[in-house]
Amino acid sequence: MTTAKKNSPSSVSLDRLSIGIDIGGTGTKFGIVDRNGNVLFSSEISTRGHSEVESFIDELHTQLYTLIEKAGGPGRMRGIGVGAPNGNYYTGTVEYAPNLPWKGIIPLAKLIQNKFQLPTVLTNDANAAAMGEMMYGAAKGMKDFIMITLGTGVGSGIVANGHLVLGHDGFAGELGHTITIPNGRYHVGTGKYGSLESYASATGVTATALEMLDKSDEDSLLRKIPKAKIDSKKVYEAAIENDKLAKEVFDFTGKILGMALANFVMFSSPEAIILFGGLTKAGDLILKPTREHMEENLIKIFENKVKILISHLKESDAAILGASALVWEMKD
Repeated sequence: MTTAKKNSPSSVSLDRLSIGIDIGGTGTKFGIVDRNGNVLFSSEISTRGHSEVESFIDELHTQLYTLIEKAGGPGRMRGIGVGAPNGNYYTGTVEYAPNLPWKGIIPLAKLIQNKFQLPTVLTNDANAAAMGEMMYGAAKGMKDFIMITLGTGVGSGIVANGHLVLGHDGFAGELGHTITIPNGRYHVGTGKYGSLESYASATGVTATALEMLDKSDEDSLLRKIPKAKIDSKKVYEAAIENDKLAKEVFDFTGKILGMALANFVMFSSPEAIILFGGLTKAGDLILKPTREHMEENLIKIFENKVKILISHLKESDAAILGASALVWEMKD
């Protein structure tokens, strides 16, 4: 079952188009995008429903090729960009992605390129998001910035001198897994302690709320909710009702995030840090303490130089836009 979106045929220009594919653990979104960042056609298929990568690519081809034909055929497509967890830009492989049904090292770019007969480039999902922000969003015109995605986890993409920082093996920029609190909270996915993702993700907000509820006798709206049903959305709803404990959760989360951002600023001296994802909807509840603690932990030469911005990309299209932006960076 797919859901599709399209513009009227008259809105499709005769310029070259790019294809963006975002592969997530549950679903895969894909679409056809013009040079200005307009998603002309888009749809989605299940990722989880395919235990074998070959059947996944078969369904992807069936559904996406229909959109390609609607957009003028494969001759109009400059190429395919793919964002995926643990995607390696250099090799085009997805390597040991814990949230995908296919284990080990998967030569995904090669498989997609062979199926569609179109040039294909792949990177991890957070790097793709950074490219989308640079081409279409809040980082347009910037050559130095850091993209941080605050969702179930914490992803990141670093752009320096106009280029993604990839490292010697293609896996640079895992800022969510940097240790912010030594010997801190355990991270189930990595087995490490005290990483930024353990605190500044939606999952981290939930864990902080549960810890505060256990350690305090303070009255809170959250105590009326069964512990198993408390999540970051419930904490936000309590905070906007002026619940003291819920607000303390966001203050603490912003403190940890701000400390981490200060380290990142002193590493690459970005013009801006751009935040994207569900937690940004909490607005100043999290942004205010984040800004304060970032500035508090910066040395003098970096103070008051770095903007913290919210992504300009529409959340429903952001993943497709990010992946499609990779295509425009490909050499002819």
